[in-house]
Amino acid sequence: MPVRQDTDVLVACQKGRALAARQGLLNDEQVIVVIAISEVANNIIRYAQCGEIVLSAVQCNGQSGIQVVARDDGPGIPDIAQALQDGYSSGGGLGLGLSGAKRLMDEFDIISEVGRGTVVTMAKWRSQV
Repeated sequence: MPVRQDTDVLVACQKGRALAARQGLLNDEQVIVVIAISEVANNIIRYAQCGEIVLSAVQCNGQSGIQVVARDDGPGIPDIAQALQDGYSSGGGLGLGLSGAKRLMDEFDIISEVGRGTVVTMAKWRSQV
């Protein structure tokens, strides 16, 4: 789904939570997915102006989960390690967005090239109850 404005962030969060629920994630896990989607979607708007969020149901070794891919063609991140440090912000925020999303999700990967854009891929797995 395209991300260009605040309402797109809300829609992505709603769709992410619904998919997480369908995948059997617990309520707390659904909230975690929503927070992570909100962080990366807001980064798209803040730094790249537009991009997209792709949500997918995933299965691995009998486990269900949700994968979130946030993609943009923005300015890119010159120093990913620095951008993942708590408190670092190039845009005047609290500096907890990417690092927070990484901590919240079970899997997190980021690829970025200056002048070409960024792709963040995250997954959250249903806890074994």
